[in-house]
Amino acid sequence: MTDTLAAQEAKGWARLGDRRQTEVALDRGRKLLEGMPYPENLDHHFVVEPAKFDCYAMDCYRLLGEDRFAENLAHEVIRAGTDFDGSERSPMRMAEARIPLGVVAARQGDLDQAVNYGEWALKGDRQSLPSLLMVSRELAAIINRDYATETAGREYLDHLPTLTRTG
Repeated sequence: MTDTLAAQEAKGWARLGDRRQTEVALDRGRKLLEGMPYPENLDHHFVVEPAKFDCYAMDCYRLLGEDRFAENLAHEVIRAGTDFDGSERSPMRMAEARIPLGVVAARQGDLDQAVNYGEWALKGDRQSLPSLLMVSRELAAIINRDYATETAGREYLDHLPTLTRTG
């Protein structure tokens, strides 16, 4: 098994809500990753390095509702993807980290912050749109469920189709 397969397995268990199996798969993936040399070409799509593995773990914890872990990993992904001058080295990964921050903010009752992260994530030039759309639907569902009667919630939900339009 590779580190990527272990990470995908962990995401599958997280979608099923099985925290124990998620942790087992994440531990297996982390051990596999630690046993490999650090990749030379981080721009290669199929290379998994610690920051990319953190993205997988971040998604798992978001899916499990483990907000503190998801938030900490999202901040780490953003930190690792930010160059010394403040520019984003990994814009797609950074966008994917902002949605869980929005989800956590929404779950904690901070609609403005949730909307801010949600819009920021979907405005970038380089995106993995299918992945972002899947996660942004979770944020939209929380906003629809908990904040649909609030102006900022309605505006975000109304604006979401324009943010996610392709081509």
